[in-house]
Amino acid sequence: MTDLTGATWRKSSRSTAQGNCVEVAEGLAGVVGVRDSKDVTGPILLFDAYQWRSFVQTLKGNRPA
Repeated sequence: MTDLTGATWRKSSRSTAQGNCVEVAEGLAGVVGVRDSKDVTGPILLFDAYQWRSFVQTLKGNRPA
């Protein structure tokens, strides 16, 4: 289990005023966390650095490096 107590969460720049929000945790050793900002005690998805970079690049329409 990854310790997330030192995580710095930031809201996605694509979040909407209607509450469709995700938060991303950065500053963790080797992983990036993603959670629903409306349910901060709910489940958290964890990605390793390569997976996260590939995910973001795919959303932007670019191929992973």
